[in-house]
Amino acid sequence: MSAEVALARALAQLLAGAPAVSAIAGTRVHAAPPRMLTYPCVSVGRIESRPVGEADLLEHVVTITCASRFGGPEEARAMVAAARLALHDARPAVEGRVLASLKVRFCDVFAAADDELTLGVLRVRAVSEPA
Repeated sequence: MSAEVALARALAQLLAGAPAVSAIAGTRVHAAPPRMLTYPCVSVGRIESRPVGEADLLEHVVTITCASRFGGPEEARAMVAAARLALHDARPAVEGRVLASLKVRFCDVFAAADDELTLGVLRVRAVSEPA
Protein backbone atom coordinates (compact mmCIF):
# COMPACT_ATOMS: atom_id res chain seq x y z
CA MET A 1 0.00 0.00 0.00
CA SER A 2 1.30 3.45 -0.85
CA ALA A 3 2.23 5.91 1.87
CA GLU A 4 -0.52 8.24 0.63
CA VAL A 5 -3.29 5.64 0.83
CA ALA A 6 -2.12 4.53 4.27
CA LEU A 7 -1.99 8.14 5.49
CA ALA A 8 -5.46 8.93 4.13
CA ARG A 9 -6.91 5.88 5.89
CA ALA A 10 -5.16 6.74 9.16
CA LEU A 11 -6.38 10.35 9.09
CA ALA A 12 -9.95 9.31 8.26
CA GLN A 13 -9.91 6.79 11.09
CA LEU A 14 -8.55 9.40 13.49
CA LEU A 15 -11.24 11.91 12.49
CA ALA A 16 -14.02 9.30 12.65
CA GLY A 17 -12.94 8.45 16.19
CA ALA A 18 -12.87 12.06 17.37
CA PRO A 19 -16.05 12.67 19.40
CA ALA A 20 -16.46 16.30 18.27
CA VAL A 21 -16.14 15.33 14.59
CA SER A 22 -18.46 12.33 14.82
CA ALA A 23 -21.02 14.40 16.75
CA ILE A 24 -21.45 16.50 13.59
CA ALA A 25 -20.54 14.21 10.70
CA GLY A 26 -21.60 10.90 12.23
CA THR A 27 -20.09 8.05 10.23
CA ARG A 28 -19.64 10.23 7.13
CA VAL A 29 -15.85 10.51 7.37
CA HIS A 30 -14.15 9.25 4.22
CA ALA A 31 -10.56 8.35 3.34
CA ALA A 32 -11.45 9.37 -0.25
CA PRO A 33 -14.46 11.37 -1.39
CA PRO A 34 -17.29 9.00 -2.37
CA ARG A 35 -19.20 9.46 -5.61
CA MET A 36 -22.43 10.38 -3.82
CA LEU A 37 -21.98 12.53 -0.73
CA THR A 38 -24.38 12.72 2.17
CA TYR A 39 -24.02 15.88 4.27
CA PRO A 40 -22.48 16.86 6.58
CA CYS A 41 -19.30 14.96 5.82
CA VAL A 42 -15.52 15.04 6.06
CA SER A 43 -13.26 13.72 3.28
CA VAL A 44 -9.51 13.32 2.94
CA GLY A 45 -8.73 14.60 -0.53
CA ARG A 46 -5.55 15.46 -2.33
CA ILE A 47 -2.24 14.33 -0.85
CA GLU A 48 0.96 15.82 -2.23
CA SER A 49 4.16 14.01 -1.19
CA ARG A 50 7.82 14.74 -1.70
CA PRO A 51 11.05 13.27 -0.34
CA VAL A 52 12.83 15.19 2.40
CA GLY A 53 16.52 14.64 3.07
CA GLU A 54 18.19 11.30 2.59
CA ALA A 55 16.56 9.21 5.30
CA ASP A 56 13.53 8.13 3.21
CA LEU A 57 11.44 10.79 4.94
CA LEU A 58 8.34 11.99 3.08
CA GLU A 59 6.64 15.33 3.54
CA HIS A 60 2.90 15.17 2.80
CA VAL A 61 0.52 18.07 2.32
CA VAL A 62 -3.01 16.77 2.83
CA THR A 63 -6.24 18.56 1.96
CA ILE A 64 -9.22 17.69 4.14
CA THR A 65 -12.66 18.99 3.21
CA CYS A 66 -15.64 19.43 5.52
CA ALA A 67 -18.90 19.89 3.60
CA SER A 68 -22.24 21.12 4.95
CA ARG A 69 -25.68 22.02 3.61
CA PHE A 70 -26.77 23.53 6.95
CA GLY A 71 -27.76 26.85 5.42
CA GLY A 72 -24.88 28.90 6.74
CA PRO A 73 -21.26 28.54 7.77
CA GLU A 74 -21.80 27.47 11.39
CA GLU A 75 -21.78 23.71 10.86
CA ALA A 76 -18.75 23.80 8.53
CA ARG A 77 -16.89 26.03 11.00
CA ALA A 78 -17.66 23.60 13.82
CA MET A 79 -16.42 20.64 11.75
CA VAL A 80 -13.22 22.48 10.83
CA ALA A 81 -12.57 23.39 14.47
CA ALA A 82 -13.20 19.81 15.60
CA ALA A 83 -10.99 18.38 12.87
CA ARG A 84 -8.20 20.86 13.64
CA LEU A 85 -8.21 19.88 17.31
CA ALA A 86 -8.22 16.18 16.48
CA LEU A 87 -5.41 16.39 13.92
CA HIS A 88 -2.88 18.89 15.25
CA ASP A 89 0.08 17.04 16.82
CA ALA A 90 -1.78 13.69 16.67
CA ARG A 91 0.14 10.48 16.03
CA PRO A 92 -2.24 8.03 14.33
CA ALA A 93 -0.90 4.64 13.30
CA VAL A 94 -0.08 4.67 9.56
CA GLU A 95 0.41 1.26 7.97
CA GLY A 96 4.05 0.87 6.91
CA ARG A 97 5.03 4.37 8.09
CA VAL A 98 5.66 6.28 11.32
CA LEU A 99 4.53 9.88 11.61
CA ALA A 100 7.27 12.20 12.81
CA SER A 101 5.04 15.28 12.65
CA LEU A 102 1.42 16.22 11.96
CA LYS A 103 0.45 19.91 11.93
CA VAL A 104 -2.59 21.79 10.67
CA ARG A 105 -1.18 24.67 8.61
CA PHE A 106 -4.28 26.31 7.12
CA CYS A 107 -8.06 26.42 7.58
CA ASP A 108 -10.76 28.22 5.60
CA VAL A 109 -14.57 28.14 5.45
CA PHE A 110 -16.43 29.50 2.42
CA ALA A 111 -19.63 29.19 0.39
CA ALA A 112 -19.42 26.95 -2.66
CA ALA A 113 -20.43 28.20 -6.09
CA ASP A 114 -23.98 26.83 -5.74
CA ASP A 115 -24.60 28.87 -2.54
CA GLU A 116 -26.24 25.83 -0.93
CA LEU A 117 -23.04 24.13 0.14
CA THR A 118 -20.52 25.47 2.63
CA LEU A 119 -17.03 24.03 2.51
CA GLY A 120 -14.35 23.99 5.15
CA VAL A 121 -10.82 23.18 4.03
CA LEU A 122 -7.86 22.19 6.17
CA ARG A 123 -4.30 21.77 4.91
CA VAL A 124 -2.27 19.41 7.01
CA ARG A 125 1.48 18.89 6.82
CA ALA A 126 2.72 15.45 7.82
CA VAL A 127 6.22 14.03 7.82
CA SER A 128 6.56 10.25 7.76
CA GLU A 129 9.33 7.70 7.72
CA PRO A 130 9.33 3.96 7.06
CA ALA A 131 8.21 1.80 9.98
